Amino acid sequence: MKSCDPQEQFDHLVRLGRDLHRIGVGTTLVLPVTGQPVLEVVSMGRTRIRVVVVRRAREWMFIWRPWWARIWMPGSWVWAEADNAADIVAMAAAA
Repeated sequence: MKSCDPQEQFDHLVRLGRDLHRIGVGTTLVLPVTGQPVLEVVSMGRTRIRVVVVRRAREWMFIWRPWWARIWMPGSWVWAEADNAADIVAMAAAA
């Protein structure tokens, strides 16, 4: 995964976290000293999925994986600018 501008990554994750909060989904933004920021989507006190934002084809996209997975799963993504991105991520966390 190629990361781009850290400020843009942060901005997209904060916006997603805010949108998830509006629909009643808890999140935690993790800002590691090294590596890229991660938004952990929480349900019933447990981290369900971890979301990162990457740039692909000149567009930003959110990709996620279960908290226990070591690799990223194909098909687990949504365009960051999608109006329903929070809904899609919330459904993935509930699955």
